[in-house]
Amino acid sequence: MTGGEYGDEFADALALVNGTAPAGRHSGPADRPHGAPGGAAARCSDTSPAGGSGPDRPAGPRNGDDTAQGATAPGGTPPPGPATRSSGHRATPWSVARQRAERAVHEPPGPGTAGLVDALGRTLAAPLTALTDLPPFDTSAMDGWAVAGPGPWRVEGTPADDAGTGPDLGILAGHATTAALPDGHALAIATGARIPAGATAVLRSEHGEVLELPDGRARLYAPRPVPPGQDIRPRGQECRTGDHLLPAGTPVTPAVLGLAAAAGYDELSVHPRPRVEVLVLGDELLRSGLPEDGRIRDALGPMLVPWLRALGADAPAPRHLGDDADALHDALAGSTADLIVTTGGTASGPVDHVHPALQRLGAELLVDGVAVRPGHPMLLARLAPRRYLVGLPGNPLAAVSGLLTLAEPLLRTLAARCPAAPYRVPLAAAVQGHPRDTRLVPVAYHDDDRYGLMAAPLRFHGPAMLRGIAAADAMAVVPPRGAERGTEVELLELPWPAGWSAGRPSPGAPYDPAAPCGGIA
Repeated sequence: MTGGEYGDEFADALALVNGTAPAGRHSGPADRPHGAPGGAAARCSDTSPAGGSGPDRPAGPRNGDDTAQGATAPGGTPPPGPATRSSGHRATPWSVARQRAERAVHEPPGPGTAGLVDALGRTLAAPLTALTDLPPFDTSAMDGWAVAGPGPWRVEGTPADDAGTGPDLGILAGHATTAALPDGHALAIATGARIPAGATAVLRSEHGEVLELPDGRARLYAPRPVPPGQDIRPRGQECRTGDHLLPAGTPVTPAVLGLAAAAGYDELSVHPRPRVEVLVLGDELLRSGLPEDGRIRDALGPMLVPWLRALGADAPAPRHLGDDADALHDALAGSTADLIVTTGGTASGPVDHVHPALQRLGAELLVDGVAVRPGHPMLLARLAPRRYLVGLPGNPLAAVSGLLTLAEPLLRTLAARCPAAPYRVPLAAAVQGHPRDTRLVPVAYHDDDRYGLMAAPLRFHGPAMLRGIAAADAMAVVPPRGAERGTEVELLELPWPAGWSAGRPSPGAPYDPAAPCGGIA
């Protein structure tokens, strides 16, 4: 656990009791949506408002004297510096911290090539353009008959059945056709098969009727005229050779792999996955079994590694270092990962060794404390030109807050991904605010007759709790002083499908603050 979390939470509670932190509708957005990243990620569209805060520009007005002397503007934050804290240290505003993490990487690692299977989860380093027409030739969209001209038609084959048997199956998918179909003739054809020359349409098998003639020939009849082009997928219907399919910066999903394969690719130009190492600190943590003798289970190691992988990183199993200052220093000095994530040890207690270790290594602190609850003791440091460290608090939900605030935007830039546009949804219930800091609150999506999709705040959102986030779809960004029901707030969506957890409440369930689990009845 980190020092400082519980003391500050007590101070916050005291402020609420004294009436200095009233809840209510906030008059304006205290946290501006984070802007587009610098460096390579500047290719992405800029979503920051004019005059927004930059990585070294605190939110709020500045004057010439502040700039000249390097002082901090009211409500702002000092610029990055060595890994030491001054007596006047002030936490970085949440939105500014996100911007600094996003812009810390000037250029992502250079691109390479990967086979389709290995490209999954990476980011396109070059636009995906079609290497062929799709479809590459006119194809049948249905099982039935390829017909030439108006009917009735002389039948030259019977439609393929489910068993794939019959005296004459006509044209099957994957079979080339050479002979042209004469006018007034029909030929059985399967879905996906190449349309023969001369064919004007496809008559579905369920819409045609074949009658045997006395001379042994068969004739195909249709109940209504068949318009030209019916149920034919023309060549190039989806794209033509050279068409721009997807831009650089697109994450490679399974659907992208399918499109790339259909468009003729065997390998893709992609950025490498960021390499992340997780160091779990704390002598009090058990790796198995039940809590005992004052020790508790490590919840962060099992959670962070798959979470980081969901964000597109290569992350091996975590390393457990305990509260050993020398072991931490050696691990940081010897790591070759693009990003090191530590858990705990970011405050100023007797066994909080992250700051001293960073100072010994000559690291540059980019963010040292963030004005957000939970998780304000988080930090971001640059260990080397292309190596970074994100220090997460030791409390589980506080660590999630740090992961979303600092690690996610940094990893996004390392992977050369474009940021998603800020997403705002009205709250299903009022949320009490902190007097000064942003709050990140777990929420579940909820359908409302008046507002439509809403974000329902979940219970169990203390710094040491995971029950709320385990049932959540997103984290709501609640400005200082709180927000009332119906107020639109920015959401940080989790990197997995909404409602994937078996514990997630039904989307249509009514919101009930007194409900025993998650605030959804």
